[in-house]
Amino acid sequence: MDKYGIVIAVLGAISAALFSGMGSAKATGMVGESAAGVISEDPSKFSKLLILQLLPGTQGLYGLLVAVLALSKLGLLAGEIQAITWGQGLMYFFACMPITVVGYWSAIKQGRTAIAGVGIVAKKPEQSGRAVTLAAIVEIYAILALLISILALNGIG
Repeated sequence: MDKYGIVIAVLGAISAALFSGMGSAKATGMVGESAAGVISEDPSKFSKLLILQLLPGTQGLYGLLVAVLALSKLGLLAGEIQAITWGQGLMYFFACMPITVVGYWSAIKQGRTAIAGVGIVAKKPEQSGRAVTLAAIVEIYAILALLISILALNGIG
C-alpha cells in the first residue's frame, strides 16, 4: 500500500469537513451576534431570526457529508483501508476541494447576507420571507459544490 496516497486522500476529506465547518461556525456566530441585539429589543422576532442564523450552517453539514463519503470509500470507516496510489490520493483530495473552498466562502457570504436580513426583520418583520430568500440564494453555490464533490468522489475507481 502506498501510504502517501491514503494520507493525501484523508487530508482532502478532513479539509472538506474542517473548512466548511469553520465557515459555518464563523457565519452562524456573526448572524447570532447580530440577531441578539434585535432579540434584546423584541423577543418575539426570535423564530424569524433563528431561521436566518441556521442558513449558513448547512455548508458545514455538506462538508461533513463529503468527508464521510470519502472516508467510507477509502475503507477507513469500516477499518479496511483501501490500497491507493499517490495519483488516486490526489484524485480524492481534489474531489473534496469544491466543497472545501466553496463551502467555506459561501457560508461566510451567506452569513453576511443573513445579517442584512436581520436588519430587514428588525425594521419590517413581515418581510422575513424575503430576508430568508436573499440568504437562501447563496446556498445554491454550496449545493453545486456539494454535487461536484460527490460526483467526483463517485467517479474515482
